[in-house]
Amino acid sequence: MSKSAAPRRVGDKEALAVATTVRGSPQKLNLVAALIRGRKAGDALNILTFSKKAMAIDVRKCLASAIANAENNHNLDVDALVVKEASVGKSIVMKRFATRARGRSTRIIKPFSRLRVVVREQEEAE
Repeated sequence: MSKSAAPRRVGDKEALAVATTVRGSPQKLNLVAALIRGRKAGDALNILTFSKKAMAIDVRKCLASAIANAENNHNLDVDALVVKEASVGKSIVMKRFATRARGRSTRIIKPFSRLRVVVREQEEAE
């Protein structure tokens, strides 16, 4: 007696990838994620490849993973994929201390973010 399979978190003709610990604040990551929302997957990869933002590398990896999941796990057409969702949230926060003058210290907060990318196979609209 095994457990029943968990239901899919996304609909049919959709694939999902999640990056759980992207180093940087959610606000900065959301600026990069906004560049690819609603675009074709190939165009989004090109935009991220040539973006000057440092977090574009991690977003590109997550998008490439979602595209690979769509192709290998769900048998979707790669050329018809569109970025349906690119949502950003908070993850863990590392707390560090830095020494300051006169024997004091201040707290340094190093935030991590979470990125969820959903790609959808779009039918040809003519």
